[in-house]
Amino acid sequence: MDDPSVINLSVLNIEHEGFAGHVAPATAWQYLGAHADAVLVDVRTQAEWAFVGVPDLSDIAATLVCAEWQCFPDMGVNAQFVAQVEEAVSTKSAAIFTLCRSGMRSQAAAQALTQVGFADCYNVAGGFEGDTDSGGHRGQVNGWKFEGLPWVQN
Repeated sequence: MDDPSVINLSVLNIEHEGFAGHVAPATAWQYLGAHADAVLVDVRTQAEWAFVGVPDLSDIAATLVCAEWQCFPDMGVNAQFVAQVEEAVSTKSAAIFTLCRSGMRSQAAAQALTQVGFADCYNVAGGFEGDTDSGGHRGQVNGWKFEGLPWVQN
C-alpha cells in the first residue's frame, strides 16, 4: 500500500479478525482513485453481476476483479477464488477491497486473501446493495449504490 496512514484513518470501528478492517464504500472509492495498484474485488455471483450490476470504476481508471466467493446456485465456496485473484492482481502488497451484496461474503473473502499473504485486505461495509430497510428493500440504508457511487448494469 502506498500510504497506510491514509486508509487507516478511515477504517470503520467495526469488530474484525483476520483482515485489515472494514471501510465505507466512499473510502474504498477514494482510495482506489488515488492508488493505481489498489484493486476492488467483487465477490458476488455471476447472476448478481448480470442482473444487479457492478461498480463502474472507469472514471478513476481503477481495477475491478470479478471473482465469485461462492458459486450460484448451490452457493458452495469457489475453490478457485484465491487463484483467480492471484492471477488478476500483480502484487500481494496492493490494497484489496472486497465487495459483496451486503458485506458478509466479502468479509470471508478478505480473510481468505489475508491468509494467503495479501497484506492489506479490507471489507467494503454495506456491500454493493446494503442492508435491508424496514420494508425489506436493499439500497435504502447503506452500501455502494446508496452512497451514489458509479455502477453499471447489463
